[in-house]
Amino acid sequence: QVRLVESGGGLVQAGGSLQLSCAASGSVVRLGAMGWYRQAPGKQRELVAQMTSMGITNYGDSVKGRVTISVDKVEKTGYLQMNGLKPEDTAVYYCNANLTPLNSEIPTDYWGQGTQVTVSS
Repeated sequence: QVRLVESGGGLVQAGGSLQLSCAASGSVVRLGAMGWYRQAPGKQRELVAQMTSMGITNYGDSVKGRVTISVDKVEKTGYLQMNGLKPEDTAVYYCNANLTPLNSEIPTDYWGQGTQVTVSS
């Protein structure tokens, strides 16, 4: 079964860094665009960073200059490097990717299960 598996969340002090990973598992032919989103309690899900299939990146205004998205298409894994973390970055982080499964060969959007990031002041 094709799915996205996230890892790397945790508790960090303000000013610290974390790297989140999002790996495609199952028989995947191709990894296209990938994005990271977050949702804090009582708030709507918001864009953190995204990378198109051509490698063009876009970042949310609240994280610009502090986060970097990267994608390893061979390993079919995406990363979100977060530096200078602030308490307001506390949220559940979700990855989203366009994957082409081997059995269907139809590009389809998938979501990871989410990983908690907590930044203490």
